[in-house]
Amino acid sequence: QVQLVQSGGGLVQAGRSLRLSCAASGRTFGSYVMGWFRQAPGKEREFVAAISWSGRNTYYADSVVGRFTISSDNAKNTVYLQMNSLKPEDAAVYYCGAGPMGAPRYANLYTYWGQGTQVTVSS
Repeated sequence: QVQLVQSGGGLVQAGRSLRLSCAASGRTFGSYVMGWFRQAPGKEREFVAAISWSGRNTYYADSVVGRFTISSDNAKNTVYLQMNSLKPEDAAVYYCGAGPMGAPRYANLYTYWGQGTQVTVSS
């Protein structure tokens, strides 16, 4: 089984930056897709960004293109989400997920999830 442990998150002012981390254990990155999703109160979980097992392919939601960057460090089995120019609408609980290779934008295809971390953005 794969365990995902998240770190980062917190309260920031709009326009500031935050970096989230997701460390995976139990499996290597090989043959896995790693993704970030977020869920605001009363909303469905939505796709934010994803990266292929090789790190060669990245995917972003339109709402975060140009502001967020997903990256991976295979030596540490860790995926990062660098969030710049944060907006109040970015506030949510952020979850990292891992799963077999497939369509990276669909949460139902992910097998494992981190515990979630709160991101709050003040106006």
